[in-house]
Amino acid sequence: MSEPGRPDLPDGTEDAHLAAGARQPTIKTIAAAAGVGVGTVSRVLSGRGYVSLDTRAKVEEAVRELRYRPSAIGRGLKEQRTKNIGLLVADVSNSYYGDFAKGVLAEARHLDRHVIVGSSDDDAAAEREYVELFLEQRVEGIIAFPSSENLGVWREAKELGVNLVFADRVLDGLDVPSVVVDNHDGAYALTEYLIVLGHRRIGYLGGPREVSSGREREQGYRDAHADAGLEVVEELVVPSHFTRRNAFANALRILGAEPLPTALVASNNILGEAAIGAVRHLGLDIPDDLSVVMFDDVPWATLVTPPITVVTQPARRLGREAARLVVRAASAPGSVLVRTELVVRSSAAPPRATA
Repeated sequence: MSEPGRPDLPDGTEDAHLAAGARQPTIKTIAAAAGVGVGTVSRVLSGRGYVSLDTRAKVEEAVRELRYRPSAIGRGLKEQRTKNIGLLVADVSNSYYGDFAKGVLAEARHLDRHVIVGSSDDDAAAEREYVELFLEQRVEGIIAFPSSENLGVWREAKELGVNLVFADRVLDGLDVPSVVVDNHDGAYALTEYLIVLGHRRIGYLGGPREVSSGREREQGYRDAHADAGLEVVEELVVPSHFTRRNAFANALRILGAEPLPTALVASNNILGEAAIGAVRHLGLDIPDDLSVVMFDDVPWATLVTPPITVVTQPARRLGREAARLVVRAASAPGSVLVRTELVVRSSAAPPRATA
């Protein structure tokens, strides 16, 4: 028999709850117990949005069994949200994302908002966990560099009324405001510059094709060839994940082609770093043996010898734009497209004549 005022719990439920250190259950705990998503639990607790009767009953049963008590913040936010913004970047160690975050933080202070920052490392499971955390925190909006694998999670967040802004990438099938650079034109400009210098075997170390920016940049590379009347050498086009080990291996793959390409386009700074590392690993010289150009004007691009020719992405400005957009998204939805700029340095030169 239960104590007065305490409900009877199924066998083992109370013991499990006590074994967990009597920790206050969260929305995520309730979702796991009911076998539903965090967004579904949020809809049941807030009374907003459609939930089937059977699913609602499962959630309510889990709430009773785990003795869930909404926080004081949650009770006061049935029809409101906090003045917090969730920011989910892809790689916290990448200086591009650091500059982007600085822009978001600076503009958020100006807008009287606070920012909760997470890094997914382009991992779909980590991305889902952060989105669930942001939903639990009742954020006003989320700025994210989304993967291509969580369309349902992002759709659910949007249905819950959370303002969403995607940076760098968009997801097909989901209408969400975005802050992006002109990825196609940036890659086109880099490739065209190499073609004008006389290069014909131009390697391309690109991002994943399942990501919109990866597809757009590769298309810019291809279109520059087509407009110059040149065929792309397909063995020199290699998509890569943005991890350093994977990128380095793929750069070596391009440089292992016979004959050696005379130039290489890297579609972001991590891939550019890997390309330069592979060139040095093979004992080659930039630009005498191989010209190298890349997306992103990160600080190290001017510190290496020779300095790297780049197209710029104004990361801090993009972060500011994203913060403004996520706050006003409900009243003035829209997207921001920023043009890139080619900055010519000394890492590219005409191909060396061969005997």
